Parts: sequence; structure tokens; C-alpha cells
Amino acid sequence: MPIYEYTCEECGNEFELLVFRNDEPECPKCGSKKPVKKMSSFGFSINHQFKPASTGSGGSGCVGCTSSDCSSCSS
Repeated sequence: MPIYEYTCEECGNEFELLVFRNDEPECPKCGSKKPVKKMSSFGFSINHQFKPASTGSGGSGCVGCTSSDCSSCSS
């Protein structure tokens, strides 16, 4: 269930909304059924490296690495 950011074209209200599969977004301020989805900055990052979570089994959480501590991994 993703949370989306919207701007209402009718009243200019900016809001976040939890959207289920078949939900039609509606402005909570004026009730407009035509809000515009904003480009969220949450999904974007500059120079961020995502590292796999530790498996907790004592084995490696990284591919091609034998360490159980991913903080020392450079990939």
C-alpha cells in the first residue's frame, strides 16, 4: 500500500494519501477527484549505495563476500 504525494489542481492543496489498488484519489480539502501525483523525492538519492540486509544466520548477507559484517563490504 504505497503512500503518494498529490497536489490538487482545484485548490492547490498538497497532501499525502495511502492508495489501495482500485482507489481513486480525492483531495481531503475540497473533494476534487482530480489531484495530480507529484514526483516524490523519497525514492531518489544521489550517490547512495543500497546494501543487502544481514541474513542473521551467521553467513554472509552479500554476494561474493564471506564476511558476516556488511559494514566492511565495499560493494
